[in-house]
Amino acid sequence: MKPQYKLNALSNITFEVLQNIITLFKDSDSCIHKARNIIKIIPLNNTNFVVKSFKIPHLLNKIVYTFFRDSKAKKSYDNTLKIEPFAPKAIGYIEFKKFGLLDESYFVSEHFEYDFTIREPLLDPKFQGREILLSEFARFSYEMHQKGIFHNDYSPGNILIKKDGTQYIFKVVDVNRMKFFSLSPEDRARNFSQLWADDKDLEIIIDKYKKYYKTDQDLQKLTLEFSHQHKKKKNFKKRLKGKKIDA
Repeated sequence: MKPQYKLNALSNITFEVLQNIITLFKDSDSCIHKARNIIKIIPLNNTNFVVKSFKIPHLLNKIVYTFFRDSKAKKSYDNTLKIEPFAPKAIGYIEFKKFGLLDESYFVSEHFEYDFTIREPLLDPKFQGREILLSEFARFSYEMHQKGIFHNDYSPGNILIKKDGTQYIFKVVDVNRMKFFSLSPEDRARNFSQLWADDKDLEIIIDKYKKYYKTDQDLQKLTLEFSHQHKKKKNFKKRLKGKKIDA
């Protein structure tokens, strides 16, 4: 059965290369993330690409993703195209079926050579250029929000940053669960709450954000309230699992 796939017309990757992605992925030892899904950097046509292999779904989800919903690989590809230029360039995706149902699936994107994530400056008060960086991050977030983009997992590890002279380039990853709608002040505040930042840093970010976004609502208060709720909920789940509680 021929795999389901799509390639960006601007990509220099051929279907033949994409079809061989399972072998290329298994042979690569350049793993940058290994959990439920696995992410590796793979050289293709003398260029490095990031390939995300999604966990093979259980039987029920195999049926759902085959007949009723787009696979996570396809969503990642489609969503990345929608939010360009806020994410690394989408190259393509491919789905392999077994017994007529979705089995392995992969999403390929450009390799964005970032220097750090937003986590580092949020955790280090002495991070060089921290104030400018947080100000630029507020502007980046505002521009994304104005485009009607709500990242369902706007967490520190999913916000990549590259320093370019005195400027910073931001990209978001893990985009398969994004939503697209006109964001209210509450939606914007809720998005920032996922950063797991302390109150002082959130106040700095929102103060910068308010220079671009005008609202009668107290955006800073909303953000802190959502942040406290988010941390409380996550820590409660960790207690149930016997895990260490974060501050």
